[in-house]
Amino acid sequence: MKNLLYIGNKLSNKGKTVTSIETLGRFLAAEGFIVKTASSKTNKFFRMVDMLQHVFRYRKATDFVLIDTYSTSNFYYALFVSQLCRFLKLKYIPILRGGNLPNRLKSNPKLSNAIFNHAFKNVAPSKYTQSNFEALGYSNLICIPNSIKIENYSFEKRNFNKVKLLWVRSFSEIYNPLLAVKIVKSLKDENVEAELCMVGPDNDGSLEEVKNYAKKLKVKVTFTGKLSKTEWIDLSKNYNFFINTTNFDNMPVSVIEAMALGLPVVSTNIGGMPFLIENDKDGILVEPNKTELFVTTIKQIIKQPEFANTLAINAREKAEMFDWQTIKHKWVELLQ
Repeated sequence: MKNLLYIGNKLSNKGKTVTSIETLGRFLAAEGFIVKTASSKTNKFFRMVDMLQHVFRYRKATDFVLIDTYSTSNFYYALFVSQLCRFLKLKYIPILRGGNLPNRLKSNPKLSNAIFNHAFKNVAPSKYTQSNFEALGYSNLICIPNSIKIENYSFEKRNFNKVKLLWVRSFSEIYNPLLAVKIVKSLKDENVEAELCMVGPDNDGSLEEVKNYAKKLKVKVTFTGKLSKTEWIDLSKNYNFFINTTNFDNMPVSVIEAMALGLPVVSTNIGGMPFLIENDKDGILVEPNKTELFVTTIKQIIKQPEFANTLAINAREKAEMFDWQTIKHKWVELLQ
């Protein structure tokens, strides 16, 4: 079986959210691939150095280098790692995770070309990313969606006597967590009984900002901090809506997980979300940063519990398409 070096942000043991380097890395190892990973260094500079050291150290024992590729500052990890791979004549595969990568292609075309035009293959987790890359002339692409183990997600039928909102993400400005607080505040202002639970670690200082904002608005919000997958899945049984407030997104695993659990999803319609959710069939999409649209949608759904249950059933059926047992064949074929 092939030897893989997986480059990404492996920081869950430092209080951050589990990312694909850990989930996909484990999935591939279970299929018989020999998987080494980097990096778990907290400091960004030392993380970069560690990544490059791993590439050089295992250059003679690596068949493919997988690179989680993001659109913000972590884009430069992919840049430097990919160029070292080129120098060492190693096959590398960028996994296009950043929701804002299409804009990065336009703002940094030369750097983008240096990474993506020389890749063995670029893996797009969504048709959204694939179509945007193709529109700018890239052709060495394959769409392999993010995956979950569906057996770990028990479908629960919800009641809608009260609005109970669940938000799961790292606290980061690009995910617009403040909007979640605005939504529950507006619901309460319209005499709708509502509560909000926000799950996830801080990423850029946004957590404290959201806590202060909730306090300012006199809105009670439950902040759990980082939870394990099992913990937040268990917690989800107490809630009946999943809200995704982000301003940039691709193919978020947290939304796929919510769909698998039977939580009706109300999300912004940005990035890859329309490629994941079919509006009014397996979720609801609204314009970004529009509190009133979230509120109107939620109020309509609680008045139509059968519609809510239909959304949830359809969403579960779609989530089953992202089961690892279905998706893994694409990875195995690519890495042969």
